[in-house]
Amino acid sequence: MDEINPHYRFMNLRRRIREVRAVRYRERFKRMMRDGEVLSYQGNSDEVGCYVAPRPLSKGNCYFEVTIIDTGVRGMIAVGLVPQYYKLDHQPGWLPHSVAYHADDGKLYNGNTIGQQFGPKCNCGDRIGCGIYLEAFEDGQTTVFFTKNGKEVGTVVVPASPEALYPAVGMHSLGEEVQLDLQVEWGMEKEDGLMIVDSHEDEWGRLHDVRFTGSLLEYMGKGKSIVDVGLAQARLPLNTRCHYYELEITDAGEKCYIALGLARRDYPKNRHPGWSRGSIAYHADDGKLFQGSGVGDAFGPRCFEGDVMGCGIMFPRDYILDSGDDSDDGDSELRPKQQRVQNDLYMNEEEDGEELEGRKVVVFFTRNGKVVGRKEVAVPAGGFYPTIGMMSTGEKVRVDLHPLSG
Repeated sequence: MDEINPHYRFMNLRRRIREVRAVRYRERFKRMMRDGEVLSYQGNSDEVGCYVAPRPLSKGNCYFEVTIIDTGVRGMIAVGLVPQYYKLDHQPGWLPHSVAYHADDGKLYNGNTIGQQFGPKCNCGDRIGCGIYLEAFEDGQTTVFFTKNGKEVGTVVVPASPEALYPAVGMHSLGEEVQLDLQVEWGMEKEDGLMIVDSHEDEWGRLHDVRFTGSLLEYMGKGKSIVDVGLAQARLPLNTRCHYYELEITDAGEKCYIALGLARRDYPKNRHPGWSRGSIAYHADDGKLFQGSGVGDAFGPRCFEGDVMGCGIMFPRDYILDSGDDSDDGDSELRPKQQRVQNDLYMNEEEDGEELEGRKVVVFFTRNGKVVGRKEVAVPAGGFYPTIGMMSTGEKVRVDLHPLSG
């Protein structure tokens, strides 16, 4: 019949092409249900559910977003890019030629079931985005970026061309539900961005295993032992004009090993504030006060995500600055006006026994605007610097070094 009727053979070929295209642009999902723009997990938590979009990312559509409606039992939601015929019983990022940002642990999975620390964990209401930089790929390689709530988290180069990367969402526990937007456009609003960029990064003198992003400090260390402390220390010490600062716990991470306090300028970079001499700190995970020792004392309530912790100094009225002027540059070091007294508070048997001397002041700590407690301590030579410690994966805090400035 085909040989007799060329027109019929042509029409049959067109039909076959349409069928092939229909298969090529058909979304694929397993153990998941799609209702409009909402994807929900339909498995039994022993099996992975996965959704793969019908079309790959392209020049005209290089970004997509997922909004977490419900984290379910474990919040094991993954957002990323996979090959077209990816195995639907695996989370995106677990198999070769796939990459994904996982909400439950903030890790990046790049063709491996073992993730790498990448960004903050994500919860209900958070938006996770994934896209490609079309101007930054070479033959067989593409730069993929991920976002959280409209802000870029990080990038990774994957060994695949853009046309081979399909948007994918993975889930793995009961109750998980997300809203999918495959048409959203990527781009920071410039006006909002300008307001966010004023991050005061120059206010920090030392950052060890801590990353400064916008107005946030994020722990970037290994988080496996007590030597993996991440430390952030302000560039200037507290003084009579700027005597108090605060932090808000925006992400408690795995253990909420967050400490807020004061320390000498040359404080060890891998020691929590309060553990070594010349420091004092209030620790969020156990509510204890540490004063130059690795053993803390019961002090106040524990602190959790959303809590605001504060630390300040009540200076004596006759405490003066060394420079003798009233400039606000803050570069002047604090000096005692009267005779120095020995400071036994910070002696630690692990240290070398060198004595620190300085005039005594009252250090106080707050939680959500209420004073938790006070302690009289001696100021080390050079002054007390705002110092923050973190020690478990995913910890993130927002710091205001001048909350009383209006």
